[in-house]
Amino acid sequence: MTETAQSAATQMQTWKLTLAYDGTDFHGWQIQPGHCTIQGELQSALGRIVGESPLPQGSGRTDAGVHALAQVASAQLQARIPPANLLRALNRTLPGSIRILSAQVVSDSFHARHSAVAKTYEYRVLPIEPAACQICSPFLARYVYPYSWRLDLATLNSAAAAFLGEHDFRSFAASDPDLVARSLDASEDSVVQTEARTAIRAIYSSAWHEQITDGFRLLVYRVRGNGFLHHMVRNLVGSMLDVGRGYMNVEDIPTILAAHDRSLAGPTAPARGLFLHSVEYSETESRSWIS
Repeated sequence: MTETAQSAATQMQTWKLTLAYDGTDFHGWQIQPGHCTIQGELQSALGRIVGESPLPQGSGRTDAGVHALAQVASAQLQARIPPANLLRALNRTLPGSIRILSAQVVSDSFHARHSAVAKTYEYRVLPIEPAACQICSPFLARYVYPYSWRLDLATLNSAAAAFLGEHDFRSFAASDPDLVARSLDASEDSVVQTEARTAIRAIYSSAWHEQITDGFRLLVYRVRGNGFLHHMVRNLVGSMLDVGRGYMNVEDIPTILAAHDRSLAGPTAPARGLFLHSVEYSETESRSWIS
């Protein structure tokens, strides 16, 4: 084999992996010593299959207990393996609570987080007794926030609309000890690099709707934006639920946004109701290079 052929044989390929997972039993996305994480499981599975263990880069770091319908990860591999074979092998190796939905070779410029242009999250609330004639089924309990206060859908949507546009969301970001470190690491979920070290984010759509799941009436919040701060979606939901039950007024939201003070906003909704719904990329960045 010539030197050129050898070089081509060992050239790295960039892979785009789309995965779904039940985050209940995981300590979030990011690998952490002594904890079971999505990133760690994916890295280990790649090592067992192709003998390489790159650290897969996710589109964002979902927290412990948060789920994903279509998380995206990127990784570079030397192994020449057909995408369909890698897909099957990963799903045979990973635990059943993590499934690879697609695997494709993409441009070397692709990066799951840096190349993203928009992201959508979904939060699911189950109105229960005494406010609604429903109990929380054990088959739903891992994926919804059971909420016993009576909620008005129109009021929830008025609150959701108040977040549309570009705002500084410091009042809705986590105030935990490692927030500074997260901010310096391009924040929890920023996909716009020019805003990576600020709390300014653009929200493109923000609305609630009713949904029937397994015979239960859910209230589902869906929000699409160019990036999200740590706990931002869960803090938005907690605040909107306070508005929906009459504890807070819709008119308070602009004041809270302008204050840049987390203590003025509502509580953080539980992780179990949150899903990373989808991640968007430009067509040129995510196009498959091989079939």
